[in-house]
Amino acid sequence: MNAALRQVVLRSVSAAAADEVGDEIPDWARDPEKVAYLRFLIDALYYGRDVIASYNLVVLAVVLVLAAFQFRETRRDRRKWRERLAGADSGSSEGKPGSGDTGHRTDRLDADEEESFSSSSTLSEGDVTPPDPKNVDLDLEDRPLLPRPSPPARPARSRFRRVSQRLRAWLTYQPRPIPIVNRQLPSNGTSIFVLAFMGLNVFLHFYQLPLGAKYFFLFADRSGYVFIVNLPLLYLLAAKTQPLKVLTGRSYEALNIFHRRLGEFMCLEALVHMVSMLVWRIFLEPDWLVGGDTLRDYLFHPLILEGFGAFLSYELLYFTSLASFRQRWYELFLASHILLQVLALVFLWLHFPTSRPYVASSLAIFLLDRLVWRLSLKSMSTTADVTILEDGETLMLSAHWDISPPTTSSRLFTHNIRAGWRPTDHVFLTVPCLGRSHALQAHPFTIASAAPPPPPSSRPTHARLDLLIRSHAGFTAALLSHARTTSTLQIRLDGPYGSPHALSTLRAADTALLVAGGSGIAVVYPLAAALLLGGRATTGQRVRMLWVVHSRSHADGWVPPPRLRELVDAGMELVVPAPTGEAGRPDVAGLVEGWVAEGGGGGGGVGVVVSGPDGMNRSVVNACAEGIGRGLDVRIAVEKFGW
Repeated sequence: MNAALRQVVLRSVSAAAADEVGDEIPDWARDPEKVAYLRFLIDALYYGRDVIASYNLVVLAVVLVLAAFQFRETRRDRRKWRERLAGADSGSSEGKPGSGDTGHRTDRLDADEEESFSSSSTLSEGDVTPPDPKNVDLDLEDRPLLPRPSPPARPARSRFRRVSQRLRAWLTYQPRPIPIVNRQLPSNGTSIFVLAFMGLNVFLHFYQLPLGAKYFFLFADRSGYVFIVNLPLLYLLAAKTQPLKVLTGRSYEALNIFHRRLGEFMCLEALVHMVSMLVWRIFLEPDWLVGGDTLRDYLFHPLILEGFGAFLSYELLYFTSLASFRQRWYELFLASHILLQVLALVFLWLHFPTSRPYVASSLAIFLLDRLVWRLSLKSMSTTADVTILEDGETLMLSAHWDISPPTTSSRLFTHNIRAGWRPTDHVFLTVPCLGRSHALQAHPFTIASAAPPPPPSSRPTHARLDLLIRSHAGFTAALLSHARTTSTLQIRLDGPYGSPHALSTLRAADTALLVAGGSGIAVVYPLAAALLLGGRATTGQRVRMLWVVHSRSHADGWVPPPRLRELVDAGMELVVPAPTGEAGRPDVAGLVEGWVAEGGGGGGGVGVVVSGPDGMNRSVVNACAEGIGRGLDVRIAVEKFGW
């Protein structure tokens, strides 16, 4: 708001004020029409701000509604799992897959068994086998790997049920990537939710906004205020430890898509705000309101310079957050993200005093997450063994410690990885010995080993944490080079982070399907171990796993064959096709579609978890969506980081 308009606001532009201050009121302020115009402008400005200030209340109401649905779903999943556990304890699961010995076996396979186990397709029942890759075209995208069983007969569905199932299938479906730019799209349901979220912001931007050139200042001000009220939510979605996980059942990486889309929208609003203010000042502001200020005076006013500083900081945050930038210069992305956020908040605090409550809230969220949680409560240092695997490009980093039985104080104050973790959890790894440039960097990796069971009250439980790290550039390349000279490292772990959503989805289903592509086995293996191994893992459910690898060295080294043999001995049906580097891509969608048709028509439900490349994830999601459209009881969870 320029100096003349602020003067009118402060003095209320009333006749009484004019009588009091006399000649200090500008001549134009004595014109009734101009005063009425300014009063209308000011009233509309503050009314718009009051409306937009209700935005966070609307978001909170939506989150609470989603939390109610999540609570209901969580209770249902837990009830189903407990019923299965009760049935297993009473012996009702005898004779079903998964009801055999669930002890941790450590038998090693001989060389011949290891080769066939890791490089060919293996099914515990032996009823179906994939074709010989030599007899199949290399492009297997539209060819089935296994025969597709016909879905069992289902009772007739009502018209309403058919429509609802087709709608659910459409919401689950994931469209093809955007042509030319090859940008991946989420499922239709996620896209609809994101569009509705953005639509709420656009609606509030234009709600009862007077249109016309003479009121263009209101449009410019609204865009800035929409940016401001979204700040705390933006930082909350980026925080690694956040209440949204409790309310929605989704960890920060699953909510990262909303953080990115909201950040992009806010950067657009910042651009609109800056350009609109310049258009107003240069072309549309009435001459009598400009006073004696020149354009140069306007541009170099401290308030405007602070606004430019905030704008540039946030726009640079956007460009350094693009996937292409992150993948090429991840270390620079980490450093610039912290520096630019601090600069942006400082400039914003100075530029717009009304924004200070929102800036203070955002800064508090940032500091609590970074300093209180991540650098203190969630962090631990330990010694780890590091091994270069057979392919020469992958590391296995392993750490061991004992988890003590929990006490009252530990339940309250122990929040880090030392107290254990759950399947699909991940940690942020820092290796200070790599040098000054890496000492403050934290890189995320999924925990590839089975989650330790809770320790009994009498003795500690041994925990083994494995991280599967593929070398690319920067940090991972430096770590690989350092591993050639040493076998032990002093590391710092920040975590664990993650959500029990995938495990809950699988436990609630009678048939659990796990699909991994390459290093996605780091997600899938701990889930399978949680379902099949351990004291209360005997649930009588059918567990099937598909692991697609690029080379034989990956299959042999990333998960040792004895560990996979444990799962097979416990009842899991495992398929490991010939490596894609030798036989081409298998028809993952065809296999999953057949498994879903076989398990989803019996009324028990199918839970599917997939972790792998984007193309494979999409094919599995759409195979499940097709099953949902046919009336099958299928739930799908995709485990993939959002960055």
